[in-house]
Amino acid sequence: MAGSLNEIVEIIRQELTTLNELRDTTLARSRTLTRLCALSICAIHRHEWAEADALLEQARAEAQAMVEAISAHPMLYYTGYVQDALKELVEAYLVSAVARGLPLPMPSDLYVTGPTYLRGMSEAATEMRRFVLDLVRRGQVNEAERYLEFMDEVYSHLVTVDFPDAVTDGLRRYTDVLRSVVERTRGDLTMAIRQEQMRSALLSFEQNLARYAGVNVSISDPGLLPASFEEEEQG
Repeated sequence: MAGSLNEIVEIIRQELTTLNELRDTTLARSRTLTRLCALSICAIHRHEWAEADALLEQARAEAQAMVEAISAHPMLYYTGYVQDALKELVEAYLVSAVARGLPLPMPSDLYVTGPTYLRGMSEAATEMRRFVLDLVRRGQVNEAERYLEFMDEVYSHLVTVDFPDAVTDGLRRYTDVLRSVVERTRGDLTMAIRQEQMRSALLSFEQNLARYAGVNVSISDPGLLPASFEEEEQG
């Protein structure tokens, strides 16, 4: 069982060389995975579902290859760049599922731990703000509410995960960010709903006014009321 220092150090050097090469490969794969996830989310926002699905499948295959290659090296699997890349995968799949009303993937489906899934879930909920604002801009206020409901549901679950950051991998910070985003989004959507209600009320008033006057009028330019209506008011 005895060996010389040269033999011992050489064995260790070979192990570290292999580990370093695997680390470089894993880092490259994590960058590719992050890029694929970002592209898939952009495709989802454009409603280009075929492209989004292709990118998601490619990202999942990249994640599988990355995780399987380092399965015997937990120290690599739990590094920040690996977990961050897997978090992006969770976010992309959840955004796709929510946008199309599909079943949500399980953590095991995406090769992630529970804390990484929760962090990805938080970022997916944060991404919903963009959906809400896009729909509000297009005047589809009612359609935007379901995205806010998802954001609320995610936040209500995350606040119940009360464990130290060392266990949840810093989930508390993600939860705090989500809370701020939810509050701003609720305020923006509430304002848009109120404006839509006011617009509907004004439109109804215009229609009633037109029926009363017997002509088409628009309160958007009150100075252009017809003479017949003014005479009737004076009478």
